[in-house]
Amino acid sequence: MTTDSMAQTPPTTEAEREEGASQLVDRFSLWSGAAGLIPLPLIDVIAVGGVQLQMLRRLSEIYGVPFTDNRGKSVIASLAGAIIPASTATTTAMTFSSLIKGVPGFGSAIGALTMPVYSAGVTYVIGRVFMKHFASGGTLLDFNPPDYREFIKQQQAKFKSQQAKWRGTASAGSSSPAAGPS
Repeated sequence: MTTDSMAQTPPTTEAEREEGASQLVDRFSLWSGAAGLIPLPLIDVIAVGGVQLQMLRRLSEIYGVPFTDNRGKSVIASLAGAIIPASTATTTAMTFSSLIKGVPGFGSAIGALTMPVYSAGVTYVIGRVFMKHFASGGTLLDFNPPDYREFIKQQQAKFKSQQAKWRGTASAGSSSPAAGPS
């Protein structure tokens, strides 16, 4: 069996499916954060949207849900509309982070520090929402963002707590001499 055919083999159990989807969401969240590093205002937002669309396509494959680009774009847009009221500050900051990159020096530094975090967080939430929706038998045609308002808030809190752990680990690792190689 080749690596390509193994990658296309759908998971056989619900636990395998959830594990694969979870790893996929984590990986695409990182890619989204990397896309947020693009130094060109608004191009970074377009790149993040492309990463999110690809993530949705791959989640659809894992859960056996039919996918089309047009429908994928519209459900991501509708979910973003649901995330905006749940986190207006995040959406405003993401747009600001992208636009501020156009200001030489200071602006590009601020944008480079904030945009990747917001991009990764939004992508993480989108991925988790679609994991839940697809696992419950949902499709792209019956997706209704308001049904997931509370779940969105829970996933945002989960991402923030993971982010705090990462920061704590990174600062503990960099300031502790024992953290280096032995």
